[in-house]
Amino acid sequence: MSDILLEARNLVKEFPAGNGKKIHAVSDVSLKIYEGEALGLVGESGCGKSTLGRLLLRLISPAKGEVYVRGECISSMHEKDFKKYRRQMQIIFQDPYASLDPRMTVREIIAEPLRTYHVCGSKKEMTEKVLELMSDVGVPGEFLYRYPHQFSGGQRQRIGIARAIAMDPALVVCDEPVSALDVSVQNQILNLLKKLQKERGLAYLFISHDLSVIRHISDRVCVMFLGKICEMGPVKEIYENPLHPYTKFLLDAIPLPDPHRRDRPVELLTGEIPSPSDPPGGCRFHTRCPYAVKRCETEEPVLKETQGREVACHLRN
Repeated sequence: MSDILLEARNLVKEFPAGNGKKIHAVSDVSLKIYEGEALGLVGESGCGKSTLGRLLLRLISPAKGEVYVRGECISSMHEKDFKKYRRQMQIIFQDPYASLDPRMTVREIIAEPLRTYHVCGSKKEMTEKVLELMSDVGVPGEFLYRYPHQFSGGQRQRIGIARAIAMDPALVVCDEPVSALDVSVQNQILNLLKKLQKERGLAYLFISHDLSVIRHISDRVCVMFLGKICEMGPVKEIYENPLHPYTKFLLDAIPLPDPHRRDRPVELLTGEIPSPSDPPGGCRFHTRCPYAVKRCETEEPVLKETQGREVACHLRN
């Protein structure tokens, strides 16, 4: 395994929900992202994926826990000292329509981080750098002075990608970057991201609820349920032999392209869907898990190494 680029230790994030209640978005999450790898983060809507991505980038602050970048703790670092780490970590947002300022041209959008960090000395040098980045993501140079509303969704996302890689970051958090795009365009953007990763040595935290996308882009997979990590390991092993019941149900829900296998028996989830403002005690999945035992109701499982991956399940540990 390569060197550790980023490490999160025991991150906790809660949001006020009124009446004295709190949304438990991220609960005691620890993970590592290695240099040059793509870590897929998957789970259903509301499980805390995007919140975790923003915690890692210090876009929001954790209630507890720390984030380390190449061995340095950035969680409590002064903003002035953190600035050199900020350029190493960028984000591609989910919505290419909302993430670009409609009053700025393509040149201004892509040049903004270059200007913030004083990368280019002259206006000509800045324009040349922007054109180079546009070429890298497949946006024609003649569109330099166009505005976001003059582009399709796929083209806007390419502009967002160009902005994200402008500072030659080590890590890019991809927060569902293809979910708002047409299926035909999704594949183009995914291939572009893989190409850029290979050329630039990028590490990705790739957030998605689409398991097919995660399988295509990721080296390792991290599965979240209700603010907790339930399984993490190499993509091939998890997709071929899931160990956590929740992972198994997620994978069973993927539609099969083979018409002869569509009628295969699939076990369905039952039980009460837990609330993030009032998560159940013990294992958070036990109210829906058909394999739950008495221990699952009272004792929270710890993420432990099992069969070459990490699993938080009493049945496996």
